[in-house]
Amino acid sequence: MTSQFESSTGPPSKNNAREHVHPRDLSSADDTATEDTPLLQSDSSSHITNSGSSATSQDEASDDLDTPNQRVSRGRGIAIILSTYLLIFLISSNMSGITMAQSTIAADLDAYENAMWFTTSFLVATSSSTPLVGKLASIFSPRSIVLVASTLFAAGSFITSQAHSFEVFILGRVITGLGAGGTTVLALVLILELTTKRQRGLYVGLLNTGFTTGISLGAVFFGGLISVTGWRALFWVQVPPSLFAGVSIYFSIPSSFSSGKGSKGSVVEKLKRLDYPGALFLSGTVVLFLFGLSGTIQVIPLIASLASLVTFVLIERYVAIDPIIPLAVIQNRGALLSCVAQLGVMASRWTVLFYTPITALAVRGFTPATSGSILIPTNIGFGLGGLLVGGFHVRRTGSFWLSCLVSLVLFATSLFLLSLASTPDVPIALYIVIVFFNGLFTGAALNYTLAHVLHLTLPDTHYVATSLLGTFRGFAGSFGSAIGGGIFARTLRESLENGFKAIDGPDGPGRSELIRKLIGSPALVYNGGLAGEERQVAVQGYVDALRVLFQAAVVLSIFVTFVQAATGWKGPSDKVKDQETNGSDVRSDE
Repeated sequence: MTSQFESSTGPPSKNNAREHVHPRDLSSADDTATEDTPLLQSDSSSHITNSGSSATSQDEASDDLDTPNQRVSRGRGIAIILSTYLLIFLISSNMSGITMAQSTIAADLDAYENAMWFTTSFLVATSSSTPLVGKLASIFSPRSIVLVASTLFAAGSFITSQAHSFEVFILGRVITGLGAGGTTVLALVLILELTTKRQRGLYVGLLNTGFTTGISLGAVFFGGLISVTGWRALFWVQVPPSLFAGVSIYFSIPSSFSSGKGSKGSVVEKLKRLDYPGALFLSGTVVLFLFGLSGTIQVIPLIASLASLVTFVLIERYVAIDPIIPLAVIQNRGALLSCVAQLGVMASRWTVLFYTPITALAVRGFTPATSGSILIPTNIGFGLGGLLVGGFHVRRTGSFWLSCLVSLVLFATSLFLLSLASTPDVPIALYIVIVFFNGLFTGAALNYTLAHVLHLTLPDTHYVATSLLGTFRGFAGSFGSAIGGGIFARTLRESLENGFKAIDGPDGPGRSELIRKLIGSPALVYNGGLAGEERQVAVQGYVDALRVLFQAAVVLSIFVTFVQAATGWKGPSDKVKDQETNGSDVRSDE
């Protein structure tokens, strides 16, 4: 994930949590946090305090940093941690493992041309469900929602394993994605509720470790076991552990556990607060947009997506009582542009996670298990980048504008080098170094961006701002999969057609069936009976497609670097300082 994690959204904070508020608000604040309660408390508020702030208030704020919103026993806490880690591992392994199983599944279901939807359907469902789940977590008890989410994940895995048609397989992937979206949100809810503010960064880092571990090992496990167990077993075997983890979390969380401002009231009253039209049109916007850009570009779905987006904005502004994405935060230029930049960066990052194993499989001829292991160095780099930045640099509040830009430029550079190195002639050691640094720069960029967003927004809007940032990060996997997959498939098809025409001549035998299979099954390049010129054409087709894909990601990364630069480096605390300085200058002149 990336980062909150590479694909997630921030859940609502606890309703009755004591949050550190601005001194000027102390007279009117009560002990009930609102939807704008900060997700990550910034010390920038201390720069805005006036000289009349009492020592007692400061002591209380300091004590609050070491007090969790809710407490559980040590045994319950360990059970929650282990069970949540298991669910996160299963979810993230689904994201990367499907790339290794894609060829076998496509052949079994005769779905070569639609193979890209194996991943896209899962990620669309995941990213579309996260905003609604975040709202549900603020209304209902997380212990009930996590049980539903884990059950959906298990049911989707079972349906997927039993599918004998493309349509049923995609249905299973969608249901699995819905459960995955709910689980990732609720994992962060539990961190926010059960850990102190000083510990939250550590536990979010551990959560990221769960994601990177699953992404790294998922491709390895799927690639190594599929020839032994078959692809169906790889999905149904996930059913028991996901159900066990969900039940374990349910019984480990006390029945008194609650979060969100709507935790009180009857079920009917809670359901009335949900923004159903907003959730419907937000999900419709994402699905239609991704469908329009997948494979052949389709104008009608893109226009429908724009109409759905406009409708969603109007609903949030004029109709919704409790909007999914409050427009007040979107009006903050720095927060909005940071979200757009995160969408582009993570969409580019997902092309690396999806297509570097395919590079090893189709271009270098590695076995499926070895191909999946190419993700290990890049995810080690991702985790290390976040730890280095968080441990040695982001130890203060304030602007990280320049650090954001430097890390994004380095990220784009690594993508460009990757586009040149995705050939069979480049030493594998050099290729591993490049993917490692791509992960390193990604982890650094995400930490810097989060710190800078906290600087650009007021403390009492930190929750909404970081939640919105997480939502856009969650969308990125879907965008990267659908849009990147479309670019890759179109380029691969064109290269294969031109290559086979060159060796067969204009009047040669048609190879449409072979091309169709090669597009959906990269394993056929070295394990499909191809030899000589045919294999050379297939390898070159994948080299061309990968080069165009990664260079498109470079262009996108350069664009989002300019978007990130436009966020500016001055936050609310800087403006207050400037006003105080100007006021002091005026008084001194007098």
